[in-house]
Amino acid sequence: MKIGILGTGDVGKMLGAAHVRRGHDVMLGTRDVRKKMEEKAADEDSLAFRDWLGKNKKVRLGTFAEAAAHGEILMNATAGHASLEALAKPRPADLRDKILVDISNALGPWGQGPIQLFVVNTDSLAERIQRAHPGLRVVKALNTVTAHIMTNPAGLAGGDHDVFVAGNDAEARERVTRFLRDEFGWKTVIDLGDLTAARGMEMMIMVWLKIWAALGTSDFNYKIAR
Repeated sequence: MKIGILGTGDVGKMLGAAHVRRGHDVMLGTRDVRKKMEEKAADEDSLAFRDWLGKNKKVRLGTFAEAAAHGEILMNATAGHASLEALAKPRPADLRDKILVDISNALGPWGQGPIQLFVVNTDSLAERIQRAHPGLRVVKALNTVTAHIMTNPAGLAGGDHDVFVAGNDAEARERVTRFLRDEFGWKTVIDLGDLTAARGMEMMIMVWLKIWAALGTSDFNYKIAR
């Protein structure tokens, strides 16, 4: 399958490498390809993007528009404050009728004041994306877990924890549910219904960040006990 991933941060890279290992044809999308390839490592413990790409040779890099045109299924792994801008780059024809798995959270840029959501309670970033692109089939998913757990749920508690999906298109939610189970091995995918559920899913990031700070690790997830 051809998969287009918008975003080249930790989430985009984790998803891209995981999909390639499973035999998919993957293109990551960025705002400026040349600038991305010239980017230096953030710190001594991380790789510059060009070096990461050298270790993941089957992953291709293109613009946001090229990645959207490439993918049969799309994944939004951009920072939430940049998601609408990124999704404005593709041609409408390259988005029409495609499923977009929206992993973003509605957070502003890091390091610019207190961490807060820029949309909350009565709307969500996922709904804004859906309104901006009515031809897309937006499914909110994977925004409640850290990157490496997204693609390897079995690495935490043997996979005995939960992930959620929400979207206005029931068939798209079912396809994403199967995708998460078949591709990454999620045992429990809870369908929360239409895209208004993304409001609560996105608000979960605020308590998620507090749990991360309290535990000193992002290696945790939610489990619904019944």
